[in-house]
Amino acid sequence: MYDTRYKDNYDSAWESMSGTKAKKSSVSNEQRRDFLVLTSTAMGVIGTGYLAWPFIKSMNPAADVLALSSIEVDISTIQPGQALTAVWRGKPVFIRHRTKEEITQARVMSIKNLPDPESDEKRTQKAEWLVVVGVCTHLGCVPLGQKPNDNKGEYNGWFCPCHGSHYDTSGRIRRGPAPKNLQVPEYEFLNDTTIRVGVET
Repeated sequence: MYDTRYKDNYDSAWESMSGTKAKKSSVSNEQRRDFLVLTSTAMGVIGTGYLAWPFIKSMNPAADVLALSSIEVDISTIQPGQALTAVWRGKPVFIRHRTKEEITQARVMSIKNLPDPESDEKRTQKAEWLVVVGVCTHLGCVPLGQKPNDNKGEYNGWFCPCHGSHYDTSGRIRRGPAPKNLQVPEYEFLNDTTIRVGVET
């Protein structure tokens, strides 16, 4: 007579082995799928970056635009009390050789009373030279005050006739609708007679 105990044991062992293989196969398939997804994603990102790079590079400023990012201005002929207007990035830049009186006027004022508090020392690198962008911070007009006969306003600096903003000898707003002082651009003295306005490329 056939002993069914051996058959039962055999079937049980076979089922146990088959289940383990199935589990291993399932884990192996999941790992393979994860690896393929990760690899495909990485290749897609690299490919997209490679294709997009020429487009991104084309958005960089052209060489002629970069050349305008800085200008050098000869200030050797500007006497105390005189001013020069240069053009930088399409905007006028006011460079004034200030007299001792103008420096005193700019520094005696308490900054607590200013609409846009900023000390004269912070706005200048050398006390006798003031460099500001000549654009009124109200609506972008160009203030008067560069020429000897110009109306310099109540504070001997600049006056914007469009809406009545008055700037002092440090280019700070003192009266009128302008909310901010005249902007001080990035600049440096290359030597005693030359100023570079803007960033060198």
